[in-house]
Amino acid sequence: MRVFVTAGEASGDKLGAALMSGLHRMVPDVAFRGIGGPRMAEQGLQSLFPMDEISIMGVAEILREYRALKGRIRETAEAVIAERPDVFVTIDLPEFSLRVAKLVKARAPDIRIVHYVAPTVWAWRPGRAAKMAPLVDQVLALLPFEPPYMEAAGVPCDFVGHPVVTDPQATEAEARAFRTAHGIHGPMALLLPGSRRSELARLAPVFRDVAVRLHDARPDLRLVLPAAASVTDRVAGLAADLPGAPLVIDPATDSGGGRKRAAFRAADVALAASGTVSLELAAADTPMVVAYDMGWLSRQIIGRMLRVDTVTLVNLVSETRAVPEFIGRHCRPAPIAEAVLSVLDNPDAQHDAMALTMERLGRGGPPPGDRAARAVLDRMPK
Repeated sequence: MRVFVTAGEASGDKLGAALMSGLHRMVPDVAFRGIGGPRMAEQGLQSLFPMDEISIMGVAEILREYRALKGRIRETAEAVIAERPDVFVTIDLPEFSLRVAKLVKARAPDIRIVHYVAPTVWAWRPGRAAKMAPLVDQVLALLPFEPPYMEAAGVPCDFVGHPVVTDPQATEAEARAFRTAHGIHGPMALLLPGSRRSELARLAPVFRDVAVRLHDARPDLRLVLPAAASVTDRVAGLAADLPGAPLVIDPATDSGGGRKRAAFRAADVALAASGTVSLELAAADTPMVVAYDMGWLSRQIIGRMLRVDTVTLVNLVSETRAVPEFIGRHCRPAPIAEAVLSVLDNPDAQHDAMALTMERLGRGGPPPGDRAARAVLDRMPK
């Protein structure tokens, strides 16, 4: 069996590696080509080019890099058509993935295409499902409520679970050891202002102001900033401006991510940029407040299209509104700080919502990578 698979950022690389691992176990002679990162390389993939060349977020950013992106789209489609794989799996990044799929379908309509990570048609631009229908033969969904949206547009869709449910978690003993090692005896809050430089640049002033307000209200509150590798220097710069001797966790010195996991488990509350980090926090049972802002153009476009009253996945999956969120024009320091203090004092409702979220995402069941592999194989032509 020959599989062509593409991913363009760390989350996609993780999904791709788990899918490849599952396929290896179910089809021992499977062979892979495509685009991916270090995790997919461990499963035997030699990437056509560095995957970060296709990881572009935001309307303005896509417009600015469109010429280079268009070249990589064409190059990838040509490689798929030349390879003639049994199945072509695109992972997330619809701006890239669906353009490649369109070129492939136009010239090689018999190549089966599977898209991994359903588009957020439940949140905005519902017409994307219908536009996707002629381009892909199957969608793999991370969220349990997504298949009906895709199937209504004529696209077979399987819920395969979210990878967060298999992420390793710190023990209570490891959390206590983290606190002891860093002299944290009172309440502890995580600050997670994003993993991309563009979003960190927008959110850093807001998070800085919130941190000052939190320190003024609770001088005993210790701030911890787990940094993503791509923005460690900027997170360190943010921490240098904060009161109360904040602690930065540098991934370069955090072998295996153990300190970050311990910090997530040890924290009493977190302030996080919107994104899948809310599920990482939920997996660690850490109450949170979510805040996010976008570039002006993205805010104008997306704000007018949004169809839901929350974008926080814990709220959506649990069908609650337990996690306070401050998005776009609501991303202001004073109300965010008030919400963090409120959650710190009253976390119980979030604990229930986070436990329900993990259950609905597949915790306790087969690994999502195996479920994804099985879903791909079950729908292959006999």
